[in-house]
Amino acid sequence: MPLLIDGYNLLHVTGIVGHGKRKSALHNSRIALLNFLAASLAPKDRSRTTIVFDALAAPRGLPRVLQHCEMVVRFAARGQSADALIEELIQMETAPRQLTVVSSDRRIQRAARRRKAKVVGSDVWYAMLLRERQKRQMSMREVDERPPIPLLAEDVNYWLREFRL
Repeated sequence: MPLLIDGYNLLHVTGIVGHGKRKSALHNSRIALLNFLAASLAPKDRSRTTIVFDALAAPRGLPRVLQHCEMVVRFAARGQSADALIEELIQMETAPRQLTVVSSDRRIQRAARRRKAKVVGSDVWYAMLLRERQKRQMSMREVDERPPIPLLAEDVNYWLREFRL
């Protein structure tokens, strides 16, 4: 689990907003954030990412742990905060120096630092993620923008003769 994200903390920073009534809007915002992360993270990183949310506004019947595009999504148990669950996950991590914790919450940052995990504020991490995503999209666009050049039969014949094929 090299990437542990404080879900609502990051959601607040991104400004991603779902539409609908209060509870469905929050659910739609969570889904939009998860989709954004799935589209933005490198494929190798998605399976090593855990996002933690409070369960207070989670839809009834939603499991506490689920997968979304290879990422693990966890909801704190009723009566437990996401912060407490994140602290537990940090404590349980067997290789904390390899863990990156994304949160602007000072309590979580202190818990991560105590275990020597890397700490990145949600706003800083979000800005980095946007830059990386932009770079990837630009490099993909460069490849996509090259129009396919059809070979003329006379060109093919020329090169076949040239190479004596």
